[in-house]
Amino acid sequence: MAQAGVYGRRLGQPLQLKHAPSLITRSLRSDALAVTEIRNDNPVRDLSGSLPADDAYLVSLKFRDYDDCECWEDGRCITKSNIRSGATYLYDLKRDPRYVIDKPFHSVFFYLPRSALDDIARQSRARRIDELGYEPGIGHDDGVIRHLSAVLLEALRRPEEVNQLFVDHVMLAFSAHVARTYGGLHSVTAPARGGLAAWQARQACERLEADLRGKIPLKQIAAEFDLSVSHFSRAFRVSTGLPPHQWLLQQRVKVAKQLMAVIDLPLSEIAIAAGFANQSHFTRVFSAAVGISPALWRREMYRVPNIET
Repeated sequence: MAQAGVYGRRLGQPLQLKHAPSLITRSLRSDALAVTEIRNDNPVRDLSGSLPADDAYLVSLKFRDYDDCECWEDGRCITKSNIRSGATYLYDLKRDPRYVIDKPFHSVFFYLPRSALDDIARQSRARRIDELGYEPGIGHDDGVIRHLSAVLLEALRRPEEVNQLFVDHVMLAFSAHVARTYGGLHSVTAPARGGLAAWQARQACERLEADLRGKIPLKQIAAEFDLSVSHFSRAFRVSTGLPPHQWLLQQRVKVAKQLMAVIDLPLSEIAIAAGFANQSHFTRVFSAAVGISPALWRREMYRVPNIET
């Protein structure tokens, strides 16, 4: 299936990149949302190519300063400004945003289609967002975007370890934040605060536990209860105390502990059986959750000899 949105290769090529890793979610009833890492340490001086026209925005967090950036829209230079590391910039893909490439750059770009903004407004029972407010070349000090970008950058660099529930959760948070901060979204009514019904919570947990790899999209699980992703995620957290992706990580650790009771079962096999990408991924998550490595936990719990590290 051809890629429709402006992310991954379709974003990277006009910026002189052959490889542009991306993560994608379809957690809203809209076109795909995506985040792409863009980095070029040795660019060729030129005006960037035109990005595919789209009724969508790019929201970008910069990891490098970029002095005297010549910004273009609709075929003409509109401003020249100093781009600052850590700042957030917005681009309207209907306006053919481009810039002069003449120095190394490193950013993440979030792709946010109009259909996603419309869906967020419907879920919030709010008025439709007209346009996002921004000035070309003017950055925003946005701590939320900085945090989400740092978290997703780690995921982009370890795609084999990515939990789709986590990507869905973070991208939903990103979309809601942008709608409120730059689109002026105001809910007509306060969101429901209650949790899932007991049978819904039980069924949702069973559904998640049946796929420890976390490949089932939140959208699919929420649809089984005829709920939006945002409503389901909020209600699930009220019922269980954790958002779905963190609850699933907790279950992985629980299953791994049970499997480690089988003393001659290698940690590499336990890692895969418990839904981790590999032993390194298992060790990193387990150590963060429990405070010690799986091998040390097993030795202390079952008094077994040091057969693995």
